[in-house]
Amino acid sequence: MNIQNKVVVVTGSSAGVGRATALKFAREGGNVALLARGAAGLEGARREIESLGRRCIAISVDVSDAEAVDAAAERVEKELGSIDVWVNNAMASVFSPVKKMKAEEYKRVTEVTYLGAVYGTLAALKRMLPRDSGVIVQVGSALAYRGIPLQSAYCGSKHAIQVFTDSLRTELLHDKSKVRVCMVQMPALNTPQFSWVKSRLPHKAQPVPPIFQPEVAADAIYFAATHKRREIMVGFPTLKAIIGNRIAPGYADQVLAQTGYSGQQTEEPRDKDQRNNLWEPVDAEFDFGAHGTFDNRARSFSPFLWLTVNRRRLGWAGAALAGFAALKVLLSPIQDIQIYEETEGR
Repeated sequence: MNIQNKVVVVTGSSAGVGRATALKFAREGGNVALLARGAAGLEGARREIESLGRRCIAISVDVSDAEAVDAAAERVEKELGSIDVWVNNAMASVFSPVKKMKAEEYKRVTEVTYLGAVYGTLAALKRMLPRDSGVIVQVGSALAYRGIPLQSAYCGSKHAIQVFTDSLRTELLHDKSKVRVCMVQMPALNTPQFSWVKSRLPHKAQPVPPIFQPEVAADAIYFAATHKRREIMVGFPTLKAIIGNRIAPGYADQVLAQTGYSGQQTEEPRDKDQRNNLWEPVDAEFDFGAHGTFDNRARSFSPFLWLTVNRRRLGWAGAALAGFAALKVLLSPIQDIQIYEETEGR
């Protein structure tokens, strides 16, 4: 798909991965609808996109409200045009042992992260299916496959998105629909969520290293929207987590039991008065942007993602090299005869 002048909806687009993704589509020529809660973040993202010469609308919406999401989709189509790409990115989490979690926290994380993706998907399908075109991208995580300690609500929600997407994909195939759905599984990312996530940890929360910049995630989401792929794993750590869990889940349990707590915390004590965004947006008055506080540790390039994106070209190159090698082997007897004749003076 050529994204030029296409209409793209990105949820959770006031900061982090959603912000980087919205800017990526705008830079590639798309017109973008921003859906999120934080007024300051939405306004900042809108200004950045319009400075690129693209059309943009910013809609304040809580994705846990199905009617509000559908109303936002209706507004997008009236103001920007038919929706071509819908990216479900909005999320919420709580860093806490299960034994200290509250029922309402599980409910809230599930409503935002899982049901928010479901509601976004329904709003997109309602408009894409009659036209028999469009792409839905689900922003997933390695944690959709491998649960880790201290993030049970988030892990459960991401896994729910994965199996929901599998179900939807098979239904679209059954109906021979041209609407596509792809899930992009993310590694640890340097986003502002670690500055505002609700936490009961003694130290400040951090993404489990190695850490990647949100632009790496945005590149993968853009590629998913413009190419026919079932699923994309971003970064080798994601592949390692998923494959490792399939091969030796018991061993993964033991490793995470030993490293999962310390790996998700810095050495700096957590500010007990830190605001969190579980119930209300933290970026209502201050624009956090796309990046978190780990720029000095985050990678801007993923060799594994590059290989994933370029696998077809690499396949053709490999086939060409193999063909050249085979041709060389086939021609070697003739070359040997020529060398022999030249040596003998014939």
